[in-house]
Amino acid sequence: MTKKSIISVDCEIPGGLSEFVPFESLSSLLDWDIILFNPSITEFTYCYDSYKGKPSLSDERSFRLKEAADHWRRELSEAFRAGKTIFIFLPELQEVYIDTGNRKYSGTGRNRQTTRIVSEFNNFQCLPLEIKAVASKGKGMKLTKVGNILSDYWRQFSEESSYRVLISGKIGDPLIVTKSGNKTVGALVQSTDSSGWIVLLPHLDLWSESFYEEREVEAESSDQNEEDDDEEQNQVEMVWTEEGVSYGHRLLKCVIEIDRALKESIEITPAPDWTEDSVFELPKEALVREELLKVETQLEELDKRKGELKTDLIHHSSPKRLLYEKGKPLENAILDALSSIGFSASNYKDTESEFDVIFESPEGRFLGEAEGKDNKPINIEKLRQLEMNILEDFERDEVDVMAKGTLFGNAYRLKKIDEREEFFTEKCQTAAKRSSTALIRTIDLFPIVQYLSGNNDKAFAKKCRKAILSANGEIVVFPEIPKKRELSSREKKE
Repeated sequence: MTKKSIISVDCEIPGGLSEFVPFESLSSLLDWDIILFNPSITEFTYCYDSYKGKPSLSDERSFRLKEAADHWRRELSEAFRAGKTIFIFLPELQEVYIDTGNRKYSGTGRNRQTTRIVSEFNNFQCLPLEIKAVASKGKGMKLTKVGNILSDYWRQFSEESSYRVLISGKIGDPLIVTKSGNKTVGALVQSTDSSGWIVLLPHLDLWSESFYEEREVEAESSDQNEEDDDEEQNQVEMVWTEEGVSYGHRLLKCVIEIDRALKESIEITPAPDWTEDSVFELPKEALVREELLKVETQLEELDKRKGELKTDLIHHSSPKRLLYEKGKPLENAILDALSSIGFSASNYKDTESEFDVIFESPEGRFLGEAEGKDNKPINIEKLRQLEMNILEDFERDEVDVMAKGTLFGNAYRLKKIDEREEFFTEKCQTAAKRSSTALIRTIDLFPIVQYLSGNNDKAFAKKCRKAILSANGEIVVFPEIPKKRELSSREKKE
């Protein structure tokens, strides 16, 4: 028997026995014989606002969810038409509101209000079938006559199965129904033009605590200069148990047997190439081909526009790196932030020296070092490096004035902003006072960039530059962000 290739989307098989991809992956499904799919959107709903008693997702999460749902609906449809067997484990119904991108405006001037236009969305909209799911939970289920194809699967896994929704309306042939009321909770859908099948199954518990255990592993040493040896910590990894591996093997064996039985029940012969000759073309077929060509052209244009918009989105959201990045990405975000407040900013590198940031304006000339830490404050080591760089810079023939030192720190970068502790150690702050070095928390730069990206406020930008210049051994305290106001005619022209 030919070995079957199996992919599982957001439903990892115990033992890691299939190719696993998360829901947000943009993987193709056409390379696989059998597909296991879990249409759950839980990862998008762990932090949200509320609207009409349901989660209302942010612009960014709405975009990510819509993109993932469109991708999987398209991929599942193509796989179905290509003759693949798709097993879908039905989770609970998850209903949210997503941003449509449209806005409604009311009022003028300071009283102007913007209202987001949202629409309802549920997790079953990522499927290629129009499933009307009704929220309901239970374990009392039985196989139908058609469901006998699942007999071995049901014998082994019925105890771990539970229904989370009822399938309302006609969807293929019922496979599994409730013991009371004969409500459909599992169904079989056959492709009309290929040997493809969709098998809708009740929820199956794939994450029993007995399937895995956590083991502590020693962290690998790092050669990166910005990370200290004492930052290395032992990590915990998940390891599958023998019970979990055995469970996974039994499940995949059942899945492969169901796939084999379905394929043997009907075998559609692929159309030979010679049937594509125009002499065999049907009138309605020609019309559909013409319409299909138009749609494909439109899709190409939309895909191109989508790519352009995604590039723009990445560019315009790059200031957020001030909140969580380290290394070069953090340096680049700092350079952009400094440019937005009126500095001429760049990296510097020659055969002898390399500096993270050199920036200047009429207020003065500055040299900076940037440091991001995962779970600790910025220490004195980076300050020592900064002082050496200032001396190296001053030794250059073209430099007449010693630059003011500036240390940019993004401490505890993986934590939420309000959960972070002191950004700079006491020793670092003491040494900064001796050298009159300005200390800047990169998270303090973000609201400045956020404000200036929508306001041409040169006076405020100048105050920010002066705040850096006047900070002698202190953490820079930037001026308060101005409240929203109507721009003057002159400012709008500028």
